[in-house]
Amino acid sequence: MPEARDGPPGLRAIALTAAAMLAFAANSLLCRLALQQGAIDAASFGSIRLVSGALALALIVRLRSRPPAGSRPDWLAAAMLFVYVAFFSFAYLSLSAGTGALILFGAVQLTMLGAGVRAGEMFGPVAWSGFVLAVAGLVYLVSPGVTAPPPLGAALMAIAGVAWGVYSLRGRGVADPLAATASNFVRAAPLALLLSLALASQAHANAAGVALAVASGAVTSGIGYVIWYAALPRLSAMRAATVQLSVPLIAAFGGAAFLSEAITPRLALASVAILGGIALVLMGKARAAKPRA
Repeated sequence: MPEARDGPPGLRAIALTAAAMLAFAANSLLCRLALQQGAIDAASFGSIRLVSGALALALIVRLRSRPPAGSRPDWLAAAMLFVYVAFFSFAYLSLSAGTGALILFGAVQLTMLGAGVRAGEMFGPVAWSGFVLAVAGLVYLVSPGVTAPPPLGAALMAIAGVAWGVYSLRGRGVADPLAATASNFVRAAPLALLLSLALASQAHANAAGVALAVASGAVTSGIGYVIWYAALPRLSAMRAATVQLSVPLIAAFGGAAFLSEAITPRLALASVAILGGIALVLMGKARAAKPRA
C-alpha cells in the first residue's frame, strides 16, 4: 500500500472518505430498518448480507486490473467476521441505530487500544485520560436507567464490536486487504448459513427485507470497503482513525431522520465522552510518536 500523505487530503480523498463513512453508518440504518419493520429475521439478514457481500467482493477482485496477492486463509478472521455480523444483526432487534453504532464503535476501538496496551504500546497522560473517559462513557451509556438501552441488545453489540476489533487487528499488514476481505466473506458466509439453518423455524423474509440485506452486503459493506481502501492510501493513520469517529454520529442522525428514533440526552452525553475520549487517545498517541519519527 502506498505511503499515506502527510499533507492535507485532496478533494478526491475527502469524497472517498465521506462516501465510506456514509456506507458504514448505513449498515446500521439498513439493518435496523429491516428488523424494525419485521421484514426479515436477524439470522437471515446476516446470512444474506454475508453471501451478497462475498459475491460482490469476489467479483470486484476478479475484475480489477491486478491479480490478488497470495495469502494464507485466515479462519480466525473469518470466524470473527461471522460473529460480528451475527451479533450485530441480533442486537438491532432492540437497539436504535445510533445507540447500536456507538456501542459497536466504542467496543471496536477499546478492543484495539487494549491490544496496543497489552503489546507494550506506551500511552501518555493525555491518551490515558482519553481511554478512561471513553470507558466511562460506554459504562454510562449501558448502565441501568429509564433511558438505558436493553441489556441484551447492548451486550450483543458489545460482543460484535470486540469481534470486529479482533478482525481488524488480524488484518493489519496484509498484502492485499481487499482480496483478504473478499476471502474472509467467502469463508464466513457458510457459518451464517448454518446459523440460519439452525434457526429455520424462526425464518421469515419479504422482498423488502431481502433487498435491504442485499444492499447492506453488496453495497454498504462490499462496495463500502472498496471505497475505504481507495481512500486509505491518501490518509495518514491519524486521519484514518479520527474520521471514523463520525460513523456513530451519522448513524444517530440518520436514525432520527429516517427511522424516527430519538437522540436522548444519555446518548448525546455518552457520545461526547466515548468519541471525545478516543479522540484524546489518538492525539496523545500521535504526539508521543512524533519524537521517534
